[in-house]
Amino acid sequence: MTSQAAMRLSAQDRLDGLALLILRLGLAWFIFLWAAHKIITPKQYQALARHFDGVDASLMQVYAVGGVQIAICVLVALGVLRYVSYGSLLVMHFFTVTRRWEGFLDPFALNERGFPVNRNQVIDLAVLAAFIALVLLIRRDHFSLGGWLARHDRARWWM
Repeated sequence: MTSQAAMRLSAQDRLDGLALLILRLGLAWFIFLWAAHKIITPKQYQALARHFDGVDASLMQVYAVGGVQIAICVLVALGVLRYVSYGSLLVMHFFTVTRRWEGFLDPFALNERGFPVNRNQVIDLAVLAAFIALVLLIRRDHFSLGGWLARHDRARWWM
């Protein structure tokens, strides 16, 4: 068992943990909103799957994907199964980014009314960078259930 002194977090550990808590919750919320909309407006996501991927998804498939994404978002928010849950959201978001390359090539494009049409792709890149940072800094994610369990020398599968 680890000593009490070793379990105490330094000021830098607490600051890192707080920063990653904010990042983790923000990213989980970002993906959760998209996942919840699959449950709320599944026909919209059927149309998107058909348009972007050429796939005819059933309503049940859209609901299932949304449900799995919501479950992973809850795991991320709690910081449970961190490598799997954080990595899963990273892969999901990377898949989205790979489907929208054309917008990266013309980030300043405007439509006929002067509205910037590709700015969501720029946002996607920033979110992808944040997911990569979260995964790279898992060991500094002290204010998660996995971080707490690691500090207290508990079962490693929760990490």
